[in-house]
Amino acid sequence: MTLTTQILSQMPGTPLDELRRVDALWQSLREGTQPVPTVVQERRDAIDLAWDVVICGGTLGILLGAALAQRGWRVALLERGVLRGRDQEWNISRQELQVFVELALLSEAELAQTIATSFNPSRIAFRGSPPVQVRDVLNIGVDPVVLLETLKQKFLTHGGQLFENTPVDGAIVHANGVTVTAGQHTLKTRLMLDAMGHFSPIVQQARQGKKPDAVCLVVGTCAEGFSHNTSGDLIATITPIQKQCQYFWEAFPARDGRTTYLFTYLDAHPDRPSLETLFDDYFRLLPDYQQVSLEQLQFKRALFGFFPCYRQSPLKPRWDYILPIGDSSGSQSPLSFGGFGAMIRHLSRLTSGIHAALESDTLKRDALSRLHPYQPNLSVTWLFQRSMSVGINQTINPNQINELLAIVFQAMETLGDPVIKPFLQDVVQFSALFQTLAQTTLTQPTIALKIVPQVGLPTLIDWLFHYIALAAYAALYPLARSLEPWMKTLPPVPRYYCDRWREALKYGSGRDYGKDEG
Repeated sequence: MTLTTQILSQMPGTPLDELRRVDALWQSLREGTQPVPTVVQERRDAIDLAWDVVICGGTLGILLGAALAQRGWRVALLERGVLRGRDQEWNISRQELQVFVELALLSEAELAQTIATSFNPSRIAFRGSPPVQVRDVLNIGVDPVVLLETLKQKFLTHGGQLFENTPVDGAIVHANGVTVTAGQHTLKTRLMLDAMGHFSPIVQQARQGKKPDAVCLVVGTCAEGFSHNTSGDLIATITPIQKQCQYFWEAFPARDGRTTYLFTYLDAHPDRPSLETLFDDYFRLLPDYQQVSLEQLQFKRALFGFFPCYRQSPLKPRWDYILPIGDSSGSQSPLSFGGFGAMIRHLSRLTSGIHAALESDTLKRDALSRLHPYQPNLSVTWLFQRSMSVGINQTINPNQINELLAIVFQAMETLGDPVIKPFLQDVVQFSALFQTLAQTTLTQPTIALKIVPQVGLPTLIDWLFHYIALAAYAALYPLARSLEPWMKTLPPVPRYYCDRWREALKYGSGRDYGKDEG
């Protein structure tokens, strides 16, 4: 009996059965045997519309649902189970959470009630190199149960209608809207938002069975018994490359213990390891990572999953009147496996953009695609993802990834918080990236010679295109801001397109981070 089987069998619920169910899904993805569903059909007739927005998927959909219902739109939310947050906290920074107050979704007091844990500092440490410490990054643990229940009540108070235990069966796109079928319910709406996640059948149909370009495998637990539990690890390594994987660790204090994750970046090659195999390595290496014996720990929860990433992201709408949001849209970078943070980052933009699309009746595919624009600050991170992974048949120095990351993060530490903090929160800005590249080249002039053979010349050329685009977006954004007073005088439809152009420059250059105005 493996350690994984032994430990997970003793935990509440059926985590071992669930792990093997998810592993079967991961195997089918690697082998390319996942069926492509057909849940969306098209007709040319018009329908009588009863809803402005129908949101499919409640866990992250309730965030946007509450914001849109508050603005007076007729919103229905479909959730396949009961709309309830998970027991494990979502880690984020306090600054990012402020969007709930800015959108008047939560008061300061209500926001405070959602916070389960708070700690500082957090560590970044790579094998064989001195650690880097940062403060106020992913140091807040939000209680999803409290947050989602509070937003659910706000949603209902503002007239939203919730359909729980109501999985989506299909959708028909008509000339003026969408008919959504879910069990005994038929909802006719102007706009359908797909918040069903990475494995949404609508997303699977849109992507037509395409294999992801990268995957992040994650396993972990929440347990009691750790002697030190007042700080966190944002990213850490304790081993060189093994099994064609570089293993990374995260650790956070939790309300009922300490959460530790082991994750790795890879492709979807058939020979890649299963989640259960990764869990075996997690339990084997955890004592060394946290300086604790497994016998000292009381395991509360098992955490695991795999997160596919596509270069063609965010996903453009394929049909009129249907827009993917959250994980369905792939709006986070290939380095991030937390959809909550990406949803929070884009919540204000999506709320105002969808509100404007409904007001101006610009709900066709081309107009909706402006809500998911090209973002060079996310596209440049593909090079980083590639430099943190190893091909299935590739041979490189076993400690190369550790050494490379240590050099980069030490350079960012030298440059200070304005450089390192945005990057750790999935925001890349041209000035910060330029300074980091200059600093690393100055201290390690041969670093490029190590990266090129690992990532390949085509990847580097592709990155250069996005890097130049990032510079262009950063240069153009001040112009877009200066034109904002003029944009406000435009009629609704042209203003919708101009505002989306301005937001594309803002978010695509990372200028949404912090206290930037406009």
